[in-house]
Amino acid sequence: MVGSQFCRVEFRGAFLGVLVAALVGAVACLSMTTQRADAAPEPAPIPTRWELTLEPGPLRVMTVETPEGSKPFYYFTYRVTNYSGEDRLFTPTFEMFTDDGTLVPSGRGVPHDVTEYILRRLRNPLLLDEIQMQDNLLQGRENAREGLVVWPVRNLSVDEIKIFANGFSGETKTVFRADTGEAITLRKTMMLVHSVAGEVNTGTSRPIPRLENASRWIMR
Repeated sequence: MVGSQFCRVEFRGAFLGVLVAALVGAVACLSMTTQRADAAPEPAPIPTRWELTLEPGPLRVMTVETPEGSKPFYYFTYRVTNYSGEDRLFTPTFEMFTDDGTLVPSGRGVPHDVTEYILRRLRNPLLLDEIQMQDNLLQGRENAREGLVVWPVRNLSVDEIKIFANGFSGETKTVFRADTGEAITLRKTMMLVHSVAGEVNTGTSRPIPRLENASRWIMR
């Protein structure tokens, strides 16, 4: 009788131990699943939608005379080629984010005369401004286009500059905000990261160094 009671107690203890272990494991798995759900999504390893070939040029600074005096502007050139298998309506957008927390769409605060001046200085007859770039992009290298993007320099004391280039891929992902449940569509975007040593130098046209290991496709 005593042996039977001892077996029952031992069995119950073992059962409770297994149950606790299972619950701990389930909580751990749920936690891992939540972390994965909350993590920023990444683009597919192999493109799942159409994609254009972006060849980004360097980011530089040019000082231009304006009615308000001399002002510095960032400028960036790029080439885009369509190997996607069909013609595409090309409507790119570019944003610049600096580590002081400023996010600026390209062209905002840039007078048309400034863009025209930079185009003349670059002496590339194939180079188009942002409005001219927005058109049907035919297939093949022979139909590649070269574009110019310009931003005002608002703060010389920044350490990092990011350019977000959108409109070069058709890949999207839908995520839901944890606080409101609102659906948000993220688009595959090229992020170009630049490092500023000390302060933005407005007296030279040398490129601002790009961190190639940090520049990549993201969902944004």
